[in-house]
Amino acid sequence: MPRRRSLSQAQLAAAALTVIDRDGLAGMSMRAVAKELGMSTMALYRYVEDRRELEGLVVELVLSGVDPAPPDPAAPWRERLETMVLRMRDTLGAHPEVVPLTAVHRHGSVSLLRWSETVVGILADGGVEGGRRVIALRGMTSYVIGALQLEHLGPLAGEGTDVIAALPKDEFPVMAATAADARGIDPDEEFRGGLALLLSGIEG
Repeated sequence: MPRRRSLSQAQLAAAALTVIDRDGLAGMSMRAVAKELGMSTMALYRYVEDRRELEGLVVELVLSGVDPAPPDPAAPWRERLETMVLRMRDTLGAHPEVVPLTAVHRHGSVSLLRWSETVVGILADGGVEGGRRVIALRGMTSYVIGALQLEHLGPLAGEGTDVIAALPKDEFPVMAATAADARGIDPDEEFRGGLALLLSGIEG
C-alpha cells in the first residue's frame, strides 16, 4: 500500500471525522482512519502517537468552526452569552458523535479556549466575578455538551417519552403527565428553554 509522506494534522483530523460521521464514534479506530487515508495502520502511527491524540485533533477541527469573535457589544450581556452558546451548539450539533469527545479533550482545544475567553469576557461585562464566573462558564459548557448528547440519544418527543407517558399513573402520576407534555416540545425549543433557565440563574 503506498505511503503518503506528508499529511497535515488537518488532513488526519478530517479523515477521522469522516469515519466518525459515517460509522459513529465506536467505528473510529486507527485502522479505519488509516484505511480512509489510503495507508497502513502502522504508517498512521508516524503522525500520531495513539487514538487519544487523533481524537484531540478531531475535536479541534470541529471546534475551529465556532466563531470566537465577541458579539455586538451594544447588545445586552445575556443576549451575547446566548449567541455564543448557540454558535457552539450549531457547530457541535453538526457532528453529534463528536460531542462526547469534547468533554474529554476540552482542555486541549485552542478553539474552545478562545470561545471560553469571549464568554468569560461577557460574564465580566455583566458583573459576574470570581467563583460565580468559574461556575457560570463550566455550567454553560456542561449544558451544551449534555443537552446535545441527550438530543442525539433521543429528543423529548421521541420514543422514550412515549414509554414514560405510558407508565402506571398511580405510581408515576407526575412523570407520566410531564412526558405527555414533552411530546409537543421540539429540540430547538428544548435547548433554548433550558439555556434561558441557565442564563436566568447566572443573571440572578
